[in-house]
Parts: sequence; C-alpha cells; structure tokens
Amino acid sequence: MQWLAIALGGALGAMARAYLSGWTTKNMGALGTAFPFGTLAVNLLGSFLMGLCFVLIVEHLKMPGYWREIIMVGFLGALTTFSTFSIEGLHMINHGQWHLALTYMATSVIGCLLACFLGWQIAKIII
Repeated sequence: MQWLAIALGGALGAMARAYLSGWTTKNMGALGTAFPFGTLAVNLLGSFLMGLCFVLIVEHLKMPGYWREIIMVGFLGALTTFSTFSIEGLHMINHGQWHLALTYMATSVIGCLLACFLGWQIAKIII
C-alpha cells in the first residue's frame, strides 16, 4: 500500500507541476521563456508546502504514515523539480549566461530553503 500511496501522490504532483509551471511561464510573457520562472515557482511553492506539511502531518497531527507518503513523498516530491533545475542551470552556463545561471541557482537554493522555513514557522504559529 505504501507504493500505491506514493504513486498516487506522485501522479497528482507531476500533473500539478506541469500545470503550474506552464501557467507561470505563459503568464510571464517573453520574460517567462528567458528565465525558468515556472521551475522556480514550483520549487518555491513545493518547499513552502514541505515545511508546512512536515509540521502539520508529522509533528502536530501525527497522521498515519500513508498520508506522509501520499502528500510529502509522492505529491511534493513530484511537484518539485530539482532535476529540471539542474538541466536549466547547466543550459544557461553552456550558453554563456553565467550571471543568469548564478542568479537562478542562488534564488532557487536560498529561496527554497527560506520558503520551507516560512512554511514550517507558519505551521507552528497555526497550531
């Protein structure tokens, strides 16, 4: 059952990633194709939700393990896209866009850590 829970969450997370990333890129216009805002947006959102869900699901509500598997491992694991982040950063470097690559990488790593921390702190305040 654990694998089915992860698979269900993963399928939903992957669909959410495709939709949110595409929507973000589309709504950024020309800027959305010049910088990977879609990937950045889903990684920031996923990191925020990971912090929030960890406190709520694991620490506070102590929900059964399959909820953690569905939401955190499956859904949020598929929603966030570190492999896409890596290839986009490498693509920028290979095209001589060092400043853009470094901005993207720093914003992604620092931003996602801060987003996770923010989600964690908000969850602690709520409960």
